[in-house]
Order: sequence, then C-alpha cells, then structure tokens
Amino acid sequence: MGREYTLERLATKKPFLLLRSRIISAVREFFFEKGYLEIETPILIPAPAPELHIDAIQAAGLFLHTSPELCMKRLLAAGYEKIFQICRCFREGERGSRHIPEFTLLEWYRAGAGYETLMDDCEEMLLHLSSTLGLGQTVLYQGKGIDLTPPWPRLKVKDAFRQYAGADLKDVLASGLFDEIMVTRVEPRLGFSKPTFLCDYPSSLAALARTKEKEPESAERFELYIAGVELANAFSELTDVQEQRRRFEAEREARRRLGKKIYPMPDRFLEALPSMPESAGIALGLDRLVMLFCDRKDIDSVVAFTPEEL
Repeated sequence: MGREYTLERLATKKPFLLLRSRIISAVREFFFEKGYLEIETPILIPAPAPELHIDAIQAAGLFLHTSPELCMKRLLAAGYEKIFQICRCFREGERGSRHIPEFTLLEWYRAGAGYETLMDDCEEMLLHLSSTLGLGQTVLYQGKGIDLTPPWPRLKVKDAFRQYAGADLKDVLASGLFDEIMVTRVEPRLGFSKPTFLCDYPSSLAALARTKEKEPESAERFELYIAGVELANAFSELTDVQEQRRRFEAEREARRRLGKKIYPMPDRFLEALPSMPESAGIALGLDRLVMLFCDRKDIDSVVAFTPEEL
C-alpha cells in the first residue's frame, strides 16, 4: 500500500472520526448524568476469562484483555455501585467487516440491578446519542429508518429460532448447530424496524450469566441487535463461585479438546466473587455503534487505522 494511497484513505475517514469523537463525548455525558464513575483497569492481565470462542493475545508473559469484565466485577465486589469504562480490547484472529483484532468496548455495571434494567439503559442511551447528534428518534441506516422510540422488542431466543428458522431450540442445541443457524438464519432478521433485544439464552450458553430462577434452562442474558448487527452482550451476573468455577473448568476442557491455549484460572476474580452483590453488566461494541450513526457497513471506515494500514 503506497504512501499516497494510505494518506488518501486516512483523509476520507475524517468526517466519521469527527462524529466518533462526538459520540464518545455524548456517551460519557450520559453516564455522568446517571451518576456513574468512569474507571480504568489494566490492559495487561495474568488470566482472561476462559471462553471457548474468544482467544486472548499474549504479551510480555501476560495477556491483553479481551474485555475489562473480570476487573470491573472485582470493583463491584469492593463496593463500587455504578461504574463504566471505554477501553481498547484485543482478540486474536478476529478480522472482518465487523471485526478487528484491536477494538473499543464500552462496558458498564450496576449493583442491585438485573438484565432488564440494562435494556432500559440501552434504550435511554441510544436516544440520548441520537438527540445529541440532532437525529431525532429515527436513525437512517443503509436506506432503512430504525425507530429508537422505547420500548424495543424483547424476543426470547427459543421464539426467534421458531419464528425465523422454523426450528425447536432443544433440537438445535442437541444437533450442535446453534451458532450456524443463529448466524445464517436468525441474526440477519433482527433489529430492522426497531432495535431488538434477543434474550433468555439457553443456560448451556450462559457464560458468566445467572440462570433464571423459575426457568433454569434459560439464562438472564441478552444481546442487542440493530439492522442484523450484534451491538451488545449483557446479563445478570452470576455470583455463585462454585458454579462459576465449574463453568470455567468446562470451558478450559473444551479449549483443551480443540487444541487451544489453556489460560490460568482467574483466581483473584473467583476469590472476590462471593462479595459481589446482585448486579448486571453489559459490553457494547463502540466501533459498531459508530458504524450505525455514520451509516457505514464496515468497521474499517470508523477507526483511524486498521491493521493493514499500519
């Protein structure tokens, strides 16, 4: 890639980077008005959460964090009640029109709340951003108007599979085709007229989420979709340390079977977990949020540099 071509590409991004800066400022304004404390946690950590489909990048004998989640939850355990963070995160092997190995996450956590409270937060925050940018309650994305007026649809995973894939969720899980059907037949149908919360994931896909008390086969987890794009992943937090350790061990074993790197157990997080109050947390892809308000289909145009441009 020649020097002139690189500089030309960087110049074309200026309007989007200006809008990105306004969006980040408006995000901070929203959380400050809600009484949140902005915090920073280390990027280099000794042990990421052992998740099967998320691979951390090693650096200096440690790992670049894939999310600030574990450190932020330790702050909840120490008595912090409402915290948020905007930070760079890193995941190995992620590259595509919506993925980049180094990306920006917005995460926030609330003590004394559940995942439904975070749905309300999402509705309020996107309306705040849209209003700040002078766009009103409808955002135009790829030729379609997306109505941000609350409430947004809250669609259960089992109902989405039945509606869009004509499939029973139990059969899908037994066949091992959950991810394939989700990506090809469910996700592309979500969040076009209004943003959509896809909620109540199977408990086998609970990650660090609490299972529903009256429906133990489901977890209090949702993902937010707009125009077929996953924007956020959230859940009511699991605080049962024995259950969390069991899940981590299961994920480590699954990684072992696939020949993936086995991470150290995040012991300090597990030690803090019994002190963590009932709470909820969410990770929102800030780059994808900027894509929405900039009306761009690819992540490359809303970040200053891609790996290929360095």
